[in-house]
Amino acid sequence: MMTDIIADSLTRIRNAAGRKLDTTELLHSKTIEAIVKIFVEKGYLDSYEVREEGNKKFIKVVLKYDDNDRSVINEIKRISKPGRRVYKGKDEIKRFKNGYGTLIVSTSQGVLPNDEAFKRNVGGEVICSIW
Repeated sequence: MMTDIIADSLTRIRNAAGRKLDTTELLHSKTIEAIVKIFVEKGYLDSYEVREEGNKKFIKVVLKYDDNDRSVINEIKRISKPGRRVYKGKDEIKRFKNGYGTLIVSTSQGVLPNDEAFKRNVGGEVICSIW
Protein backbone atom coordinates (compact mmCIF):
# COMPACT_ATOMS: atom_id res chain seq x y z
CA MET A 1 0.00 0.00 0.00
CA MET A 2 1.35 3.40 -0.99
CA THR A 3 1.04 6.08 1.69
CA ASP A 4 2.95 8.96 0.10
CA ILE A 5 1.74 9.67 -3.43
CA ILE A 6 3.94 12.79 -3.72
CA ALA A 7 7.14 10.86 -2.95
CA ASP A 8 6.07 8.18 -5.43
CA SER A 9 5.53 10.80 -8.16
CA LEU A 10 8.89 12.48 -7.52
CA THR A 11 10.62 9.08 -7.61
CA ARG A 12 8.94 8.20 -10.90
CA ILE A 13 10.17 11.48 -12.44
CA ARG A 14 13.69 10.97 -11.02
CA ASN A 15 13.89 7.38 -12.29
CA ALA A 16 12.55 8.25 -15.74
CA ALA A 17 15.09 11.07 -16.07
CA GLY A 18 17.88 8.72 -14.97
CA ARG A 19 16.87 6.21 -17.65
CA LYS A 20 16.48 8.99 -20.26
CA LEU A 21 12.84 8.13 -20.95
CA ASP A 22 10.69 10.57 -22.91
CA THR A 23 7.58 10.25 -20.74
CA THR A 24 6.37 8.82 -17.46
CA GLU A 25 2.97 8.39 -15.84
CA LEU A 26 1.99 9.60 -12.38
CA LEU A 27 -1.09 8.87 -10.32
CA HIS A 28 -3.41 11.89 -10.29
CA SER A 29 -4.24 14.17 -7.39
CA LYS A 30 -4.84 17.91 -7.33
CA THR A 31 -1.60 18.44 -5.39
CA ILE A 32 0.46 16.38 -7.85
CA GLU A 33 -1.09 18.26 -10.77
CA ALA A 34 -0.25 21.61 -9.13
CA ILE A 35 3.37 20.50 -8.51
CA VAL A 36 3.80 19.26 -12.10
CA LYS A 37 2.30 22.52 -13.42
CA ILE A 38 4.93 24.49 -11.46
CA PHE A 39 7.70 22.20 -12.81
CA VAL A 40 6.52 22.93 -16.37
CA GLU A 41 6.29 26.70 -15.73
CA LYS A 42 9.82 26.74 -14.25
CA GLY A 43 11.24 24.76 -17.19
CA TYR A 44 12.09 21.47 -15.44
CA LEU A 45 9.55 19.46 -17.44
CA ASP A 46 8.42 19.90 -21.04
CA SER A 47 4.67 19.36 -20.66
CA TYR A 48 1.99 17.29 -18.98
CA GLU A 49 -1.46 15.94 -19.78
CA VAL A 50 -4.20 14.57 -17.53
CA ARG A 51 -5.65 11.31 -18.88
CA GLU A 52 -8.61 9.29 -17.70
CA GLU A 53 -8.83 5.51 -17.95
CA GLY A 54 -12.15 4.27 -16.67
CA ASN A 55 -12.59 5.76 -13.23
CA LYS A 56 -8.87 6.45 -12.65
CA LYS A 57 -6.89 9.54 -13.64
CA PHE A 58 -3.23 9.69 -14.58
CA ILE A 59 -0.82 12.50 -15.41
CA LYS A 60 1.40 11.85 -18.43
CA VAL A 61 4.60 13.88 -17.99
CA VAL A 62 6.99 14.69 -20.86
CA LEU A 63 10.54 15.06 -19.54
CA LYS A 64 12.97 17.74 -20.72
CA TYR A 65 16.62 17.27 -21.73
CA ASP A 66 19.37 19.73 -22.74
CA ASP A 67 21.43 19.73 -25.96
CA ASN A 68 23.88 17.14 -24.54
CA ASP A 69 20.99 14.74 -23.80
CA ARG A 70 21.26 15.29 -20.04
CA SER A 71 18.21 15.80 -17.87
CA VAL A 72 17.38 19.40 -16.95
CA ILE A 73 16.64 18.14 -13.42
CA ASN A 74 19.80 17.80 -11.32
CA GLU A 75 18.04 16.83 -8.10
CA ILE A 76 14.45 16.39 -7.01
CA LYS A 77 13.85 15.72 -3.32
CA ARG A 78 10.88 15.30 -0.97
CA ILE A 79 11.32 17.55 2.06
CA SER A 80 8.15 17.35 4.15
CA LYS A 81 7.20 13.72 4.74
CA PRO A 82 4.16 12.12 6.38
CA GLY A 83 6.22 11.26 9.47
CA ARG A 84 8.00 14.62 9.68
CA ARG A 85 6.31 17.75 8.36
CA VAL A 86 8.51 20.76 7.56
CA TYR A 87 7.04 24.27 7.74
CA LYS A 88 8.82 27.52 6.87
CA GLY A 89 7.87 31.14 7.24
CA LYS A 90 7.95 33.53 4.30
CA ASP A 91 11.41 34.85 5.18
CA GLU A 92 12.93 31.34 5.24
CA ILE A 93 11.79 30.42 1.71
CA LYS A 94 13.02 33.51 -0.12
CA ARG A 95 15.80 31.82 -2.13
CA PHE A 96 16.90 28.27 -2.74
CA LYS A 97 20.26 27.33 -4.33
CA ASN A 98 20.95 31.04 -4.98
CA GLY A 99 17.91 31.28 -7.22
CA TYR A 100 18.84 28.27 -9.38
CA GLY A 101 16.45 25.94 -7.56
CA THR A 102 12.81 25.98 -6.58
CA LEU A 103 11.00 24.99 -3.41
CA ILE A 104 7.38 23.90 -3.76
CA VAL A 105 5.33 25.24 -0.84
CA SER A 106 1.79 24.32 0.15
CA THR A 107 0.29 27.57 1.44
CA SER A 108 -3.14 28.84 2.41
CA GLN A 109 -3.29 30.29 -1.13
CA GLY A 110 -2.55 26.97 -2.85
CA VAL A 111 0.59 25.15 -3.97
CA LEU A 112 3.18 27.79 -4.97
CA PRO A 113 6.87 28.03 -5.88
CA ASN A 114 9.01 29.72 -3.21
CA ASP A 115 9.45 33.00 -5.10
CA GLU A 116 5.69 33.40 -5.59
CA ALA A 117 5.01 32.53 -1.92
CA PHE A 118 7.54 35.19 -0.88
CA LYS A 119 5.87 37.79 -3.13
CA ARG A 120 2.47 36.94 -1.65
CA ASN A 121 3.95 37.18 1.87
CA VAL A 122 2.95 33.63 2.93
CA GLY A 123 4.77 30.61 4.31
CA GLY A 124 3.68 27.01 4.60
CA GLU A 125 4.64 23.37 4.32
CA VAL A 126 7.67 22.79 2.09
CA ILE A 127 6.66 19.84 -0.09
CA CYS A 128 9.78 19.32 -2.21
CA SER A 129 12.80 20.94 -3.83
CA ILE A 130 14.07 20.79 -7.40
CA TRP A 131 17.10 22.22 -9.19
